[in-house]
Amino acid sequence: MPIMPRTSSRPRATVAIRAPRVSDERAFVERALASRALHARWVGAPASAAEFRAWLARGRARPAAFRGFVIVAKGEGLAGVCNLSEIVHGVFKSAYLGYYAFAGAAGRGLMSAGLALVLDAAFNEIGLHRVEANVQPENARSLAFLARNGFTREGYSRRYLKVGGRWRDHVRFAMLAEDWRLRRR
Repeated sequence: MPIMPRTSSRPRATVAIRAPRVSDERAFVERALASRALHARWVGAPASAAEFRAWLARGRARPAAFRGFVIVAKGEGLAGVCNLSEIVHGVFKSAYLGYYAFAGAAGRGLMSAGLALVLDAAFNEIGLHRVEANVQPENARSLAFLARNGFTREGYSRRYLKVGGRWRDHVRFAMLAEDWRLRRR
């Protein structure tokens, strides 16, 4: 079942989330290329037409296990991405969160507003109980982003993910459905 576009208004940001579209390819790739310095060693955003199509195909091939969302800023276009991956239903009801802002959108509240909509979808529409995010300990902006948005630090995982050809340590954070409901009140 597709997630319907949602919008959020905050004092500094009006955004919507939606599934990415084939028609997003050009703007997405342009913004990803312009954001390489911002993403640096933290994430590999699709930065070519082929990589963008592969990202789209991932969600279409396994919609129950992967949901990609673009965050669209009113009057500005694509601001960033949030992905829910390795979605597991049954008694686990969990997913991993990945995210990145595009250059020009970072530090303006757009990603926080978009993340709130993604978490609403995760807990209310997809029916998850837990969303986990893993961040390299040197990524101070991302660590602050998760803390600012109510995620709880749960631990430290040594050599957790291979990023940029190297196994890297990560700090584990999570948001639970009940924590999200309390936060949204």
